[in-house]
Amino acid sequence: MITIENADKALKDYYLGAVTAQLNDNISPFFSAIEKTAGHVYGKDVSLSVVRGNCGSIVAGDEDGALPDPYKNRYLQITVPLKNLYGTIEVSDKALKASREASGAFVNLVNAEMDGLIASARQNFSRMLFGDGTGKLCKIVSGVSDSVYKVDGAKEYFAGMRVTVPAASGVLGDSLDLYITAVDKAKSEITFNRDVLDSITGETVYVYGSKDNELCGLGAIFDSPSLYGYKKSDEPYFAPYKADAGGAITEEKLTDVLDYMEENFNSRINMIICSYKTRKKIAALIAENRRVVNSTDAHTGFGVVTVNDVPVYADKYCPDDRVLFLNTEDFSLNQLCDWEWLEDESGKILKQVHGKAAYGATLVKYAELICKKPCGQAMLGNI
Repeated sequence: MITIENADKALKDYYLGAVTAQLNDNISPFFSAIEKTAGHVYGKDVSLSVVRGNCGSIVAGDEDGALPDPYKNRYLQITVPLKNLYGTIEVSDKALKASREASGAFVNLVNAEMDGLIASARQNFSRMLFGDGTGKLCKIVSGVSDSVYKVDGAKEYFAGMRVTVPAASGVLGDSLDLYITAVDKAKSEITFNRDVLDSITGETVYVYGSKDNELCGLGAIFDSPSLYGYKKSDEPYFAPYKADAGGAITEEKLTDVLDYMEENFNSRINMIICSYKTRKKIAALIAENRRVVNSTDAHTGFGVVTVNDVPVYADKYCPDDRVLFLNTEDFSLNQLCDWEWLEDESGKILKQVHGKAAYGATLVKYAELICKKPCGQAMLGNI
């Protein structure tokens, strides 16, 4: 017989390992390539020191001359709090009781919930890796009709997402039932589940509950004015290199960035990331010289083309207006733990949802993405 107790045990002993594996495998080429570690986690923070300039450690001198004074490296301290990532499932009491005499029915019930959780978690985690940490999806340009709004950029994956527009609190309150029900990418339009008035024109749409709580992704590294508490204008070490393509992408411009990074920052770029649309353009450029490589990279498991032997990956969360040049050895996902079930004091995972005839369980992960050498990364924009 299926009971809350053995259902709880199944989630802990059987499902956790399988779910964790699926949440960590084939997320994205970038995620596959970076280090995952708990080595820099101290309490609730990630803390590490980076060396800002270390070229004076070795000097040349006379055979019998005085030894040089010790060179002091200039250290910069990065200390940021871990972000809290959650994923939940819910099973109604009625469904649980209906399947208690049939283990197969229970497995199907839980599997359906797990499949939804995994799909949602993988999508949102991948999106966060390219975000700026704010949870921003888009900005509303104008109302079109009823619940349809023109935005500054619409993506297909917006459909079905639960969102909030903080500045609309005077009109809607912190609405719990505000969803994006449809997306027209060609027109850059999104449709909400109800009309939310023209008062939100000019405001920003955020992932519900995630405002300023997401991972410090690549968007923060390349677009935010500050990083890890440092203003990029004051501390160039935290400012990545940005090149302007002048509205047209060429193979020469791509290789120029690679050369510039190695020559000026001693950075060996080992991954180029762009949108699918941009990768097609790059593949076409390389094809003109009959040097197309379209294969599967053994390390990440994703199909690639190459520029100067550097693999070019497509990711749907990378904006169309840029090509990112990364040294993945400079990145790490610092985590207190991998995905784990949230347990109460008695060790239970499944708990009754307050005010509902249902039981819920929550997966948690406490982590933050860190780049220890932001100036070693580059972006070719305005392509």
